[in-house]
Amino acid sequence: MGEYFWNDQLEYLMSTRDLYYNDDYLEFLVKNVWKIDKPVDLVDYGCGYGYLGLKLLPLLPKESSYTGIDMGEQLIRKAEEIFQNTSFQSKFNRADIHSIDIDKKYDIALCHAFLLHVNNPRNVLKKMLNSVKKNGKIVCFEPHWISSMSSYYIGNEDTSKIIPLGILQKLFEHDAKCNGKDGNIGIKLPIYLSELGVIDIQCRVSDKVNFLDSNRKDDRNLNLYESLKMDGFAEAPVEEEEFITRLVKRGATRSEAQYQYDSELYLSNIFSIHSSLTYAPSMKITFGTVKG
Repeated sequence: MGEYFWNDQLEYLMSTRDLYYNDDYLEFLVKNVWKIDKPVDLVDYGCGYGYLGLKLLPLLPKESSYTGIDMGEQLIRKAEEIFQNTSFQSKFNRADIHSIDIDKKYDIALCHAFLLHVNNPRNVLKKMLNSVKKNGKIVCFEPHWISSMSSYYIGNEDTSKIIPLGILQKLFEHDAKCNGKDGNIGIKLPIYLSELGVIDIQCRVSDKVNFLDSNRKDDRNLNLYESLKMDGFAEAPVEEEEFITRLVKRGATRSEAQYQYDSELYLSNIFSIHSSLTYAPSMKITFGTVKG
């Protein structure tokens, strides 16, 4: 299958997933929005270590099952290890999403922060839809990066100085046009699903607002700080000329690239465990009914 980047990112995945949702919000979605009141079979595309299964199965009726598909050998091995110590019905397949043939029909097809990494998301959506029973559901948890970037506030700092949205939006849009990988796909999925024939489409936003409190000195604050750093927030940029050259190749002007470099360098220097910060990831949760 060749080298797979995410296969070596288990620590990152396990350290950053809790930035997005409060458990009571996921429970609200399952019971009050999706109104799942009987056992369902789930299939999770790009499952990683089984994060969605671990979050959703305790909220679903007993006898529900979870099948995870991922290309990463280490990720699948970790998922099997984790679920072996639970009472949940689970199965994991190491496979390339783009080439796997799925014969079984599931009640719900899921993905989490997966479609933004593929260069043909519409084709993957078609495959997801083909694996769902008539009147089943598709549920996609996907980011809208530019929205997320606008949802930081560091105490006493002008956000426009540390996160220049105009440049970032230009870069994200250029990347999507050039290689098909779209960090803003979360906001586009309602349209994509409608074009593919899905009905009863809705889109929600993740509820969690993370608060790093400079006045709180405990493990909870430290864990949040470490999760933010693991997620890449306030990471020091690479060497200046290399950084600028990369951004110019992605469509920025040299002055825009310089401004972005200066902003990221400044942020990396001022952000610490002693900072006060609020951050709302604004993950988009898009779902609908598959007509079959």
